[in-house]
Amino acid sequence: MMRISNQIRRNTGEPLLPMIDVVFFLVVFFMLTSRLSEPEPFAVMPPLAETEAAEGDLALYLDARGSFATKMVVQTDADALADLAAERAGLCAKTDCEATPPILLLHADALAPANRVAHLLAQLGGLGFSDVRLVTSKP
Repeated sequence: MMRISNQIRRNTGEPLLPMIDVVFFLVVFFMLTSRLSEPEPFAVMPPLAETEAAEGDLALYLDARGSFATKMVVQTDADALADLAAERAGLCAKTDCEATPPILLLHADALAPANRVAHLLAQLGGLGFSDVRLVTSKP
């Protein structure tokens, strides 16, 4: 007589733990390597140039009509420049601005009046911004 076992064998599939670990490591990798950018306060069509992407500490936006914006807020000229001066002072309180001056990214529309941009650069120099970079896009 042959005895047949009453125990039901479970079919154990592939273990899921290694796959979960891989997915977790990929999520962490992409979180560490990605950089989140701030949305623009208004649409700006930057001028075209064969340059690399600019990186900076502070940002100022100038649209085609000549309006300013900082930190997602459209402002008057005086308010925008006062906010930039305050941001620069806060940044200089944390780091040595004499050794490494803060970089200001100017997101100016390609249709912004040239005399407005030139006057703005002179004002920014008066506020202590010695490194102003114009943000461009590749054609």
